Amino acid sequence: MQKTWFITGASRGLGLEIAKAALRAGDRVVATGRQRASLSEALGPDGETLLSVELDVIDADQAKAAVATAVSRFGGIDVLVNNAGYGHLGFFEEMDAHDVQAQFATNLFGVFSTTWAALPAMRAARTGRIFNISSLGGLLGAELASLYCASKFALEGFSEALAKEVAPFGLFVTIVEPGPFRTDFLTPASIRFGGHPVADYDARRGQLRAGFEQRDGQQPGDPVKLADAMVKLANDPAPPMRFLAGSIALDAAEAKLAAMLAEFDRWRALSVSADGDYAS
Repeated sequence: MQKTWFITGASRGLGLEIAKAALRAGDRVVATGRQRASLSEALGPDGETLLSVELDVIDADQAKAAVATAVSRFGGIDVLVNNAGYGHLGFFEEMDAHDVQAQFATNLFGVFSTTWAALPAMRAARTGRIFNISSLGGLLGAELASLYCASKFALEGFSEALAKEVAPFGLFVTIVEPGPFRTDFLTPASIRFGGHPVADYDARRGQLRAGFEQRDGQQPGDPVKLADAMVKLANDPAPPMRFLAGSIALDAAEAKLAAMLAEFDRWRALSVSADGDYAS
């Protein structure tokens, strides 16, 4: 059955590949991005199965209008992909409140805006899929990525709770957690760095930033294959809550789970001792 996809951040990177994969599968795509011209340049002109809509996800009114346009054109939304996001990197002390607000405005509050806008139509249809694009950084805290990881950890908590709330309406929520993929995530066009350097961090900052620059364009993950995998997930009758994308993400997540279980076990007696001696 032909589906209608609504994809944020679809002009480049993973969002663009998801849009292309959905179109290859014969589905309809509402591709959104901050500049409509960039969408048309990347995906071609609008047609029977493609509609390009300008959307900056930090604008809640624009999100409502974009969803209304999608529903008017195609009758509904079957697959919502909250993909728009970026990485704001730097040591926490080198950030300021504006950096925090900007990172959360796109990576978290933008997801809230598009989801609020799309849910009424999806709930009324009693079927649908929501893909929230997180990151391995939504499972593992990483040095130089405190703000980015905080936004993605928050996205994952939101997604888990939302999944329980909308399950009775036939809606599934899947958190997609990519490891390093060969997109433009590490390029100057996407990534941002803190602007208040602290001397104590100079050496580590230089080493870490050099590591990012060296990995740019060398990431092992293939965004085309991930996009094709998401099309398969959209058609699976029982999609997962979490989808780890790439072997690096899978290995790292398994290692963290093992370490967590070991830590829980080590402190089990002290944890249980916090229970009160109350009458049942």
